[in-house]
Order: sequence, then structure tokens, then C-alpha cells
Amino acid sequence: MLVNFREMLSDAYRDKRAVGSFNVYNYETMRGVLDAAVEMGSKPVILAFGAKYLENMSLQDAYSMAFALSSQRNIPVCLHLDHCSDMDVVFQAIREGFGSVMYDGSSLPFEENMANTKLVCRFAHACGVSVEAELGSIAAGEASHEGSPDDKEVYTNPESAREFVARTGVDALAVSIGTVHGLYRGAPNIRLDILERIDKILGMPLVLHGGSGIPEETIRACIKAGICKINVNTEISSYAVAELSKLVGSPKPPHLSVLALKERSCVDEVVKKYIRFFEAQ
Repeated sequence: MLVNFREMLSDAYRDKRAVGSFNVYNYETMRGVLDAAVEMGSKPVILAFGAKYLENMSLQDAYSMAFALSSQRNIPVCLHLDHCSDMDVVFQAIREGFGSVMYDGSSLPFEENMANTKLVCRFAHACGVSVEAELGSIAAGEASHEGSPDDKEVYTNPESAREFVARTGVDALAVSIGTVHGLYRGAPNIRLDILERIDKILGMPLVLHGGSGIPEETIRACIKAGICKINVNTEISSYAVAELSKLVGSPKPPHLSVLALKERSCVDEVVKKYIRFFEAQ
């Protein structure tokens, strides 16, 4: 069943665990994520459809597929619009039935980001839709399919976060504490001190973007310090592409339908790994 993420994130925040937000852009990725959630004990899961994947699938098609697949499974599923800076697309996703949207105004001046986010929240909340926003800026790592190579790391200011949340009414805040979009070029330097300060001030669901490749113990420390939604994209893509390349490069390449099944299996495998330790106490 499709829901917004407000209740699932509130429960996760209270219980000191995290809900996985996994990027999807076709039938195989959606099916792989949902199969993994069922196999792991019917865990709540977020299907993150990034605005950059509109070339793969329309908002209407993404909603129709998510609705059909989630209706066949007795688990809470949120279809989430991920990383969208175009407010028209955000409003369209709300109208199409998405349960949550991320308006990403992190590249804008603080006041403009705040004003736009407040407007999105007013419209979304009137429709029963949750809103995520981002404050600070996350850099791009290796194999990143989000953002730009020119993106710079700007840590979230805890006091600015207080004002931003109070004036917008946002349901979840994505924070910048040293993660990157994509894979890390070296050992990640995660600023738990900043995260702990933000959590102490806000006491609300916080979001970690760039979950691929972070050591398990660091992720657990982040969850303990208030992170309850973690985005994973690059690791799933990299693993699936590597495995599919082996099949395509074999002396007798398989039929396309076989490759689709393999893609689904790869997604399932990585998602189960992350659900396993997102739920660990």
C-alpha cells in the first residue's frame, strides 16, 4: 500500500532505526526493492524516483507502476520524488499521487530556499503529502549520477536548520555532514558532531544522502544521532552494471528478458543488505 513517509519516519526516529530510500527508474528496480522489503520481513520502504529519471519514465507511469506493485504486497511503501529543484515538477508529482516530495533548493540563497520550501509544504500538506528539503550542499563522488562535478561540500549550519524548519514546516530535513553523492574517493569524513547538534536542536527526522559505501559502523552512529531516512543509489547501479556486463560479455550473450531478471536480482541483493543494517539496533 502507498503511504506518505511522515508516520514511517516518525516511528523510525523514535526507534533509532532508518528507512531505506532506494532509487528506482523502471519495473526491474521497483520490483527488486519491493521483493527485498518483503523478503526481509515486510519492512517499510521508500521508492525514490529522481526528477532526473523523467527520461526513463513519466511521473504518471511511475505512480501507476508503484501503485500496482505495492497493492500486491502488504507493506508500507512511499513513492517519493527525489532531488527536484523544479517546483512545477514537484507540484505535478503531488497531483499524480506521490506520497512525498523533495524540493531541493539547496543551491539557492537561504531565504529563497526557505520561501520556496514553505510554498511547497503548504501545497503538499493540503494534499496529505510529506515534504523533504535540503540545507547545505553535498559534493559529488565517483560514479555519481546526481548533482554536478562542480558541487561543493557545505555543511549544514545547526542554527540555520532551526530557523529553516520553524518557518517552512518541512517534515524531514536532508543534512550535509560529509557524505557525497556516489562513491567515496577516500575514507569518508562524517561530521557526527554537526549531526548530533542538529538532532539536539530539531528533534525530528533527518535524512542522509549518499549512503553508498559508508562503513556500517558509521551509518549506525548516524542513525543513533537522528538519521532515519538513508538514500542509496550508486551502489545498486554499480553492482547491477558489473554483473550484467559479465553476461553481456559472455560468448553467448543472453536474451534481454534474462538480463532484466538479473537486474532485478541484483537490486534485491543490495537492498536486502542495507535493510539488514538500517534495522539493526
